[in-house]
Amino acid sequence: MGSIPVTALTADMEKPALWQVDDEVRKFGNWVLVWVVLANIGFAAMWFSGAPPRHMEIVYAGLIGLVVKRMPFAIRYLAFVGILTFSTLKFVGGLFNLDMSSLFYSLQFFAEIKPSNSFDYIAGAVTIIGVMIAAYKLLRRDTDFARPLLIIAAAVAFISLAAVDLWMGKDMRGHYFRAAPEGAVFGSATGDSGFAARADGKRHLVLIVVEAMGVPKDNPEMAKLLFAPLVDNAAIQARYDFKRGTAPYYNSTTAGEIRELCGRWGDYYDLLDRKDSGCLPNVLAKKGYDTLAMHSFTGSFFKREQWYPNIGFAKREFGKDMMKAGAEKCGGVFPGACDRQIPQQIAAKLKAAQKPTFLYWLTLNSHLPVPSGLNLNVDNCERVSPLLKAEFPQICRQFAIYHDIQTALADEISASDFPDADILLVGDHMPPYFDRHHRTQFDPGQVPWLYLRRKDEADKSAASR
Repeated sequence: MGSIPVTALTADMEKPALWQVDDEVRKFGNWVLVWVVLANIGFAAMWFSGAPPRHMEIVYAGLIGLVVKRMPFAIRYLAFVGILTFSTLKFVGGLFNLDMSSLFYSLQFFAEIKPSNSFDYIAGAVTIIGVMIAAYKLLRRDTDFARPLLIIAAAVAFISLAAVDLWMGKDMRGHYFRAAPEGAVFGSATGDSGFAARADGKRHLVLIVVEAMGVPKDNPEMAKLLFAPLVDNAAIQARYDFKRGTAPYYNSTTAGEIRELCGRWGDYYDLLDRKDSGCLPNVLAKKGYDTLAMHSFTGSFFKREQWYPNIGFAKREFGKDMMKAGAEKCGGVFPGACDRQIPQQIAAKLKAAQKPTFLYWLTLNSHLPVPSGLNLNVDNCERVSPLLKAEFPQICRQFAIYHDIQTALADEISASDFPDADILLVGDHMPPYFDRHHRTQFDPGQVPWLYLRRKDEADKSAASR
């Protein structure tokens, strides 16, 4: 037998073996599983139901994954948790039309809400925890591939996924991240309706900002029901003239309050330590009006008890005050006083008023998600609309809240002893439903308002001729 030359044997041993090629591909597969699949699977699962666009978060996750792929496990895991946290916050901010600064500021109030009352929040928390546990296990695998073609393939993978996310959300553009752009044309219900101009000291003024009330879009049933308990009421028609319209909105509830109370775009942050004499309560106070703000939740939430006085509210009442006055407690993610029982308290305050009063009420119970049970009176929402119950069950529950508030309000303001008052109802922002099916039933840029203008004696005389 001839012997094998040592040089030839050494050369053969230095050639890349098949198992070495497979090992690179295996590392690449491990990386894709974590930084493309696992980092995005929870969000991608909502593509078909509807979700905020997050193509840039997908790209960020991929780039970070490439940067840390050869680093120790602890760094890779912390990087994954960081990008998952960032993606989750951006996602939540998109759902509720909050930019990141507003969302981070809002986190300090998290202890005051009860997300455990919502299946959606529980499911989301369980999913995030599950993803973190899976990442903890999968990131212990080797992901340090080095072949240039595989690095290019990794980039193609996450860029392609980002493109798919962008395409999947193409029909939902305009529904998310609605911060007021520079130069945005301003509009408000208090200004456009003529409500604020009626402050002549002869009547009370009542402003009601209804939580998450949006403009129905291409849905005749919802459009018919939106203000039905008021506009279809003969006693209300006899006493009030109706005016309806829409106003543009940006951002979330507190921005809606600033829009209606202060006549500008913005939020409450700059009002925590300064007064704004241009806000409607301050203007009306100078005209001799008493000013009272009511909110069915806690006053510490978004620091309303701190900035309400700075815009001119001499008196404030919150959920505990309303329950002490007889309102029941209603549950939900934001548990507080039952809105349907507040019109009775409003009527009592105006009847007892010694001078013209500007009364502002921010409702609560229609804040999404609206769960069943919890004393919200929404379980049989087919009483409002069998059609909504069948096709849009979540909207049906929310419309049941609107219906109960307006029915209670109609009962009070149509009573013979209810004092002269103009009443304006307006939404703060569109309902931020998670899913496309429900969310697209509302205009993404407008909120509705209804102005009930108390008829003067001249109006009544003209109507009787």
